[in-house]
Amino acid sequence: MAGELPGTPLAGLILVLFRPQPSDLERWLEAGAGLPLGVAVDNSETVDIRLHARLRRAGIEVLVNHNRGGLAGAYNRGAEWLLARGCELIFLFDQDSRLRTGFFERMLAAAAGLAGQPFILGPVIYERRLQRYMPVLDPAPGWPRPVPMDGKGKELVPSLCVISSGSAISAAAWHRLGGFREDYFIEYLDVEYALRAWHRGVPVYTHAAAVLEQQAGDIVRHGRHYSTWHPAWRRYYMARNAMHALRLYPGRRGLLFGGLCLLLYQACGVLRFERARRHKLAAMLIGLVDGLRGRMGRLEDRHARRWRSWRAG
Repeated sequence: MAGELPGTPLAGLILVLFRPQPSDLERWLEAGAGLPLGVAVDNSETVDIRLHARLRRAGIEVLVNHNRGGLAGAYNRGAEWLLARGCELIFLFDQDSRLRTGFFERMLAAAAGLAGQPFILGPVIYERRLQRYMPVLDPAPGWPRPVPMDGKGKELVPSLCVISSGSAISAAAWHRLGGFREDYFIEYLDVEYALRAWHRGVPVYTHAAAVLEQQAGDIVRHGRHYSTWHPAWRRYYMARNAMHALRLYPGRRGLLFGGLCLLLYQACGVLRFERARRHKLAAMLIGLVDGLRGRMGRLEDRHARRWRSWRAG
């Protein structure tokens, strides 16, 4: 972007870092150069002073979070910083995402058209390993209906939920909804946030022409099927947070059943294609039970022995 587009809200970028590589840094310095505000939240265990200095020289503030609250905590720290400086539109990104040409121009133009309203606006997701655009889910009641995406549309598509990375949240929406749930740590925090938004009257859209490329885990295609090869500890958070989020909004019974079917599909993928099956399936089962019972918080605090075993495996 050459600069701020006239008529658009004051926009800021949150970039969450975790053990970043120099190539990650340079790519994001170029991508976010046109936004008036930018903050990087470093979730790494140790501080890279030179990397932080490079960001600050480029006009991007750096906050050290040490993974407090995980990805959710990093987004919340960044949003607090941006909102304190009058930011009207908050863009969320993790370091691994890649933006297609014209991403910010399209998202900002759409945001200008929604000025004065609370909203969440997400991108179309292109899964690099699968080489395909991912569908979005229609927010209508009942069974979640997938809506195909190809990255070539022009409209804003109402969506049940959007991925956090690449999404833009209006300040009005943030003030109405509050921050992300830090007890979710990493998984399904965007799903819960979108369900909360619909529940509180904040619409969620996908911009049909704004494309973000990503890769879910170490995803591998197996004919018509695929498996993500997420480690056991991630499987725990996926199962627990999915169950907890769906229980919070009982009016979405179709979504609850669909979520359970997705978890069963993922378990079948683990059984058929992945290693460390015993650890991963145990993690999913324990996560489901914890989600049903509302047992939240960090895995290493609630199941310390299993955490060590799953991390090692």
